[in-house]
Amino acid sequence: MKFRSPLVRAKGLGAAKSGVDHWLAQRVAAVALVPLVIWFVIGLIGQVGADYESVKAWVGRPVNAVLLILLLGTMFHHAQLGMQVIYEDYIHTNWLKIASIYLTKFAAYLLAVGASFAVLKVALGG
Repeated sequence: MKFRSPLVRAKGLGAAKSGVDHWLAQRVAAVALVPLVIWFVIGLIGQVGADYESVKAWVGRPVNAVLLILLLGTMFHHAQLGMQVIYEDYIHTNWLKIASIYLTKFAAYLLAVGASFAVLKVALGG
């Protein structure tokens, strides 16, 4: 017995549409953030009292630079996914909801690229 309407069957959408993908992406990002944040906090604690050149050398190590860029990209992606859920739940005007989602995505990508560029600039000695 099928409880789906003909329109839903024609569109190929269930009740949740693409919610499972969004939920899974947010959980994967959260799980990825756990070791990255632990690494970052331990790294920062190791830099307490260090001068600028020492911190710059720490960021300049290839492994640290790559992990820092991964942390920044994952963090902004996770934040954008979380904000999208809030917009979908609490903004009821459709055009405002869509505009908020796209503006937040744009801001998250822009901030992630800018932060990654800053890390590369410090890492490469620019």
